[in-house]
Amino acid sequence: MDKTHVTGEFSGADPHRGAPRSTWQRMTPPLIAAGLGVGTLALLHFRDPHVEGSYGLCPVYVLFGVYCPGCGGMRAMHNLTDGNIVDSLHSNLLAVPLTLAFAVFVIDWMLRARRGQRWRLPGLSAVTVWSFFGLLAFYTVLRNTPWGTWLTPV
Repeated sequence: MDKTHVTGEFSGADPHRGAPRSTWQRMTPPLIAAGLGVGTLALLHFRDPHVEGSYGLCPVYVLFGVYCPGCGGMRAMHNLTDGNIVDSLHSNLLAVPLTLAFAVFVIDWMLRARRGQRWRLPGLSAVTVWSFFGLLAFYTVLRNTPWGTWLTPV
């Protein structure tokens, strides 16, 4: 049997893998993510979700009659873009911190892309992830009980 060396062109290797990408090519994905975020906030600012049925109905609330962790999130973002931070927190307590986390992630992604580095995911331990899901479950149950009426969306 012949044991000749197989070159890269026959091995299925991507010849463009090592080619350097331009700054615009590196910046495109984070700019798209930032644009989608800003566009969503603009839509929620100009089309008021407080109007009944303006964005449809929450399927969880319609099917089960309980508030999901996201219920009130669009109203919270509308209130936030109007500058009403307290009303925003009252509509959905989780919306503001999650929006800030998204903004920090996208800004970090853009800065790293500009420097030619790969984007990174936050290093979260399993304990942190499961704690977050436990907190989310607790928040969901609490906002649907008589003791958590202050957490229900307005």
